[in-house]
Amino acid sequence: MGLKRSKGPKKNSGKSSPFQKQSPGRRSRVLLLTAPFPLVVLKVSGNGSDSGGNPDKPKKHSPRRRLQHALEDQIYRIFRKSRVLTNQSSNCLFTVPANQAFVYVIPAADKDPVSTLLAQLRSNCVLSEQDPTPVLTGPRRYQQMRRSARQSGSGGDSGGLSMGGQLVDCSLKEFLWQHVELVLTKKGFDDSVGRNPQPSHFELPTYTKWVQVASRLYQVLIANTDEELAELATKVQSQVKVLDGFLDADTKFSENRCQKALPLAHSAYQSNLPHNYTTTVHKNQLAQALRVYSQHARGVAFQRYALQLHEDCYKFWSNGHQLCEERSLTDQHCVHKFHLLPQPGEKPDMDHNPPIMNHNSRGRSTSSCNCGRKQAPREDPFDVQAANYDFYQILEEKCCGKLERIDFPVFQPSTPDPAPASDPVQRLPSEASGDGEKLKEPSTAQSHTPGDTSLSLALSLGQSTDSLGTYGDGDGAENQVQPKRPSLIDRQPSTVEYLPGMTHSACPKGLLPKFSSWSLLKLGPAKSYNCHTGLEQPGFLPGSSFLLPWDLVIRSRSEEDAGLTEPLDGGPSSWPAPNKSLVGKRGSTGGLGRGRRRDDVARVFVGFEYEDGRGRRFISSGPDKIVKALGPGGAKDPATRVLNTDMPLYVPSPSQGRGLKPHFAQLARLFIVVPDAPLEITLNPQVQPGPPPCPIFHPEQTEVALPPDGFWVLRFPYSYATERGPCFPPKENQPLSNYKVLRGVLRAATANPPPQ
Repeated sequence: MGLKRSKGPKKNSGKSSPFQKQSPGRRSRVLLLTAPFPLVVLKVSGNGSDSGGNPDKPKKHSPRRRLQHALEDQIYRIFRKSRVLTNQSSNCLFTVPANQAFVYVIPAADKDPVSTLLAQLRSNCVLSEQDPTPVLTGPRRYQQMRRSARQSGSGGDSGGLSMGGQLVDCSLKEFLWQHVELVLTKKGFDDSVGRNPQPSHFELPTYTKWVQVASRLYQVLIANTDEELAELATKVQSQVKVLDGFLDADTKFSENRCQKALPLAHSAYQSNLPHNYTTTVHKNQLAQALRVYSQHARGVAFQRYALQLHEDCYKFWSNGHQLCEERSLTDQHCVHKFHLLPQPGEKPDMDHNPPIMNHNSRGRSTSSCNCGRKQAPREDPFDVQAANYDFYQILEEKCCGKLERIDFPVFQPSTPDPAPASDPVQRLPSEASGDGEKLKEPSTAQSHTPGDTSLSLALSLGQSTDSLGTYGDGDGAENQVQPKRPSLIDRQPSTVEYLPGMTHSACPKGLLPKFSSWSLLKLGPAKSYNCHTGLEQPGFLPGSSFLLPWDLVIRSRSEEDAGLTEPLDGGPSSWPAPNKSLVGKRGSTGGLGRGRRRDDVARVFVGFEYEDGRGRRFISSGPDKIVKALGPGGAKDPATRVLNTDMPLYVPSPSQGRGLKPHFAQLARLFIVVPDAPLEITLNPQVQPGPPPCPIFHPEQTEVALPPDGFWVLRFPYSYATERGPCFPPKENQPLSNYKVLRGVLRAATANPPPQ
């Protein structure tokens, strides 16, 4: 196939090249060969034959020749409609002859050689009878057949020599020779049609020149082994690419369609976009842009331009439109665009690229200090230290910095540059839940008052009480709860690595955080709380600031047991004065039975305080109930309900706003009033801030004994987080029962009386 040159010579003021004087290069003809396939010839009798109703008249064309004519007509119409062929052959990449056959159907092999020979003999006899002209052989035979056909007035007939109206199919050699002969005679192909056809230039190279050019092209285009031809190969390859652009119509059409679809996809991506947006919004908009692109783009270039669309959208997003992906501990996005956090001691710099600033979600809430006596607004925290330590340290300087406290153990570094625990042991959820059950077991038993204690929960205000055991000197040590001896790891925490999060049931043993997320303060002696007025602190709803009474019965020894165990050494106790009872005994006279017990009741006050984001506070008397004291007598409900059940960590706020989104109040503090009595109140809070396998959070010291005669307040963490990430508050559709404080927060036991 020859290469197409320009339409005409170019005018130049200098010397003209011999190539510029030549007319456009010759176009190659396209000859089409089809594979052999059987032809089904239908014989129609009567007037339905192809001979116009005359059965004796032979057919003009054989079935194969009629098929070739039909294919030529279809192919020519397709080429003309797609503008592959035009009137001027110089503007076409290739041509097809106007009056010559260019489609050849390879005939199928005859299965019956006898029938073939008889048909050949019959055709020879008919030819010799009607035309005495000797039959030519070779390439001249086809010309004779075409000349005879034209003379007989058959116009477009070019199938072979006609004798008696019957055309003879030519062979493949004859089909090709009619085109080769035009080349050998140097006439060339004149396939232009129209009124003013341009003459075509035809040049027949010798075999030697053709081999030289073909070898050279092979080295440049395919082999490419000669270094001297590297520059030429580069130029040729560039021209080949240009040629591919003209030849590959499908690719050119596909690229045009995809290029037109890209602006539509870009508009779909940028529609309804905020100035800064997150990865989720970027992916959603990109999916919408790809849907628009797929509706208009077609062809082989679809994937390449789809990747370009993906890159363009990503560049648009990352060029000043990327929102900070960090979420606060309350599950709110940072509103700033992509930025860096300032290092310790570094100031924010808005002019830096990217800017250096702290996270901010524009969320503000109101919280109270550790003791609850002062309220202040706070920013939405993004780390545990800001949520559970820094805010309370600022308020502590203004309010409760001088109060007595029980400090929880924290990390004490032994090196100047301590490091967080790297790659902590990741335990399976079953193991973590197993530890939670181990932590929960003692508290579950404690809430039901085990037999080794000497106190019982008693219903307040005159209700019946249950005995917890004997209070005395003899077996007091045996009845005491023996604390478990801590292991070596518990007694010797690490001084090199610290725990980056909070202490919980699944964290590695022997690691402590750099700060405590809990706080335990003493507001004063037990008498500083007035049960008739309640807590005198800001933010409480009317009538909801009263603590719940928890009556503990201290059962003394019976008189009979006391008489048997008292020493008979002749002392004053052995000879009491008439009408005078012994010290410590009530009503020795009066006709009471010998087995009468003398009971002492100690009253402890307990209050679970909840606080919402607007600073409104209240004490809860149950998982779904708020304390409401209408009179001056204080709360009437006992504390047994809140101590014997799992208290929720979040409850709906009693004062909902006008919006549809519900507001939750979070458990913030636990108030305990320990009387001046021989009691041991042990504090053991355990919080599960999410559904399983969420671990159970606890202070750095799991059990804390509260001294008597004290008004204590335990401040719970504002947010909960592990090494893997924060535990977000519940959503609207999540059940609040999965967020809870396990029962058994307090355990009571009798204390040994002081030595006389």
